[in-house]
Amino acid sequence: MEDHPGPVVGLSALKDNYVWLFATGPASVAAVDPGAAAPVLVWLAAKQTPCQSLSHILVTHHHHDHIDGIAALRAATGAEVIGAASDRHRLPRLDREVVDDDILTLGEREVRVLAVPGHTTGHVVYLVDGKDLYSGDCLFGLGAGRLFEGTPAEMWTSLDRLRGLPEATRIFAGHEYTLANARFLATLEPEDPEVGVLLEELYDTTDAGRPTLPSTLGREKRFNPFLRCDEPGFVARLGMAGQSPIEVFARIRELRNRY
Repeated sequence: MEDHPGPVVGLSALKDNYVWLFATGPASVAAVDPGAAAPVLVWLAAKQTPCQSLSHILVTHHHHDHIDGIAALRAATGAEVIGAASDRHRLPRLDREVVDDDILTLGEREVRVLAVPGHTTGHVVYLVDGKDLYSGDCLFGLGAGRLFEGTPAEMWTSLDRLRGLPEATRIFAGHEYTLANARFLATLEPEDPEVGVLLEELYDTTDAGRPTLPSTLGREKRFNPFLRCDEPGFVARLGMAGQSPIEVFARIRELRNRY
């Protein structure tokens, strides 16, 4: 459990998931992708905050490790559950259904919904106050989600859309995968000294038991291979000069799946 500048709190859940909490008011928080209820309820109790202070639950997609805590949290707190209208048939009951580019007011926060198909067809992410992106399993620290339902073209389009956000945007991903992704990156660019420095920093961070998130979009644009599929020098180093970003993305995704 870590407090982040923000105020944003990242709670560890299951094997390597995060449940992110961000303030919606002086005594209320929203939870993003609670794959388990216990970490949230324990945190609320430890803060001596009544369970009713959980005001909202935001869901990025339907996979069980992102939704399995919702029923218990709703029962304990009465929190409003928000998720994609297109996925209503495979999400827990939604109190508010959202679509691409919806703007929500959650207490004191403004939240923009962005549809990002690829990992799943109904995946959405949430941009809070124009600066904090809760990216689920679309964009990770130095990585991107597997294609369980979407195509490389869909995922590249989704990532390219996120790439257009301000570089200062903080990335709160759904899993702690950054170090593993950095090790994979080092196999793609073994000669880049900045990659080596980044890898050592991440080893230090994880050895100290600290989370590697949030990242920033600026760091991701510099290092994340899935955001660099149209970067000429990088593509050339992969031996794929002249190939389309979609082809490059598909190749990197294949390599990462086997890593």
